[in-house]
Amino acid sequence: MRVVIDANVAAAGLVFRGEAWACLVRLARRQAFAFGTEFTLEETRKTVIRLARERKSTHNVGGALTWYLEKVRRVEPASLGKPRSRDASDDPYLAAALSAHAMIVTYDKDLLDLGKPFGIEILRPAAFLRRFTA
Repeated sequence: MRVVIDANVAAAGLVFRGEAWACLVRLARRQAFAFGTEFTLEETRKTVIRLARERKSTHNVGGALTWYLEKVRRVEPASLGKPRSRDASDDPYLAAALSAHAMIVTYDKDLLDLGKPFGIEILRPAAFLRRFTA
């Protein structure tokens, strides 16, 4: 299963335990393969660092972040033609997913409201995890 993981889902999974963390466990078990662009991975790095500082995380977030960034396969972003999301910062995730032929896992309402642009599935972490139990 090919997936682009939104920065907020990756950050939640790397800083906390919960459904976002369970999504990352699927990567560790090679049940899913993550893809991203330099832009999406830099946004993820910044989001993880900010969240870890805000929440005063007590575990090794730096090591977990390094693991995640090494695990994600880099792709060049596909051209979307015109802006697709209400929030322009979401379009890089669409471009990565289109390039990688992957779904997107996100909590972002603007992305979720798009439906299936270019045939790209956009799922919440819980829906993504249900794919492994069905």
